[in-house]
Amino acid sequence: QLVESGGGLVQAGGSLRLSCAASGGTFNTAAMGWFRQAPGKEREFVAAIRWADDNTAYADSVKGRFTISRDNAKITVYLQMNNLKPEDTAVYYCAADFSYGSSWYLESTANYNYWGPGTQVTVSS
Repeated sequence: QLVESGGGLVQAGGSLRLSCAASGGTFNTAAMGWFRQAPGKEREFVAAIRWADDNTAYADSVKGRFTISRDNAKITVYLQMNNLKPEDTAVYYCAADFSYGSSWYLESTANYNYWGPGTQVTVSS
């Protein structure tokens, strides 16, 4: 089970930190990441991190503003979001690849086999 926290309402230019913790069992973590979905739009990739080599990936729209990090012991991933813009408004979903695979395709939803329920992020102008 994945549980997200940290969403909320913030003014443009502000910051939020999302957290996603895994619970309910033991896991071999290949990768964890964040996706988002705005009303009327498809779910899109935001950021991800691969456990084996600490490789990170970001969507072009968030590069330089968002930072993904992890806590191995807690099986937790964080998304620090700075300089937020109204277009960042969406439901943010945590995703995890709990497997023994390579998790190469970090930007694809098909890379992940567990999803959180989502947390709302609203950025006002």
